[in-house]
Amino acid sequence: MIIRKRQVIILSSIFALLAIPFTVMQFSSEVNWSLFDFMVVGGLLLALGFAIDLAIRKTKTINKRYLVITAIVVLFLLVWAELAVGVFGTPLAGS
Repeated sequence: MIIRKRQVIILSSIFALLAIPFTVMQFSSEVNWSLFDFMVVGGLLLALGFAIDLAIRKTKTINKRYLVITAIVVLFLLVWAELAVGVFGTPLAGS
């Protein structure tokens, strides 16, 4: 399997983003993530990154690319909001 430069950037960005709450947990008791929290956020970011990568590679026109990437980001934000605070009251948020 060949790993492209863009995939390395995506994975590096995910690790950098996950390092922020991990570092804050060392200095503050207000951030208290479990291993499961890191796995869920890592999975969401991984899905976001590779979905955007797929959209960039597969769409032909720039307008369609912007539309697909916007839809992916909106879907990511909706799932994130639901998992974080239970905006919609689904069983995903533990409601």
